[in-house]
Amino acid sequence: MRTLTGLSARLSLAATLAACPHVHAGAPSASHPLLGIWVLTIPQLGCSETYHFRGDGTTLVRSADEVSESEFTVAEQPSAKGFYKLEDKVVKDNGKQDCSGEIMKPGTRATNYVRFHPSGARFVMCQDESMDACIGPFERAPGQGI
Repeated sequence: MRTLTGLSARLSLAATLAACPHVHAGAPSASHPLLGIWVLTIPQLGCSETYHFRGDGTTLVRSADEVSESEFTVAEQPSAKGFYKLEDKVVKDNGKQDCSGEIMKPGTRATNYVRFHPSGARFVMCQDESMDACIGPFERAPGQGI
């Protein structure tokens, strides 16, 4: 009986997700600290990027003339080293250049590690679970709470 109930619950969840295509299967909890709008300022390039991590597990990014959308998954809790694993896949792009002059291609995947400042108002994004190769800080847009 327990197996049947578990299977029934999983099928119910699958049906719910199929009925709501705007909800990504790996959507973070509503209280995840990554959710919201973040700005990365790149003074060397005279440019900034805006990242909107949405509760449905999608991201909208604006960087110079580029506008792209991604699907992401992020760990609910930081690792023992204090980093949240973030996996991202670009699903749409307008084909224009970002701040660094690159054009993002749909299907591009990336795995990075996010470490928040104790205030929760900024984070860095790193290549691995160390501070050796990171970009940032990303700062929470005004009015986005913490």
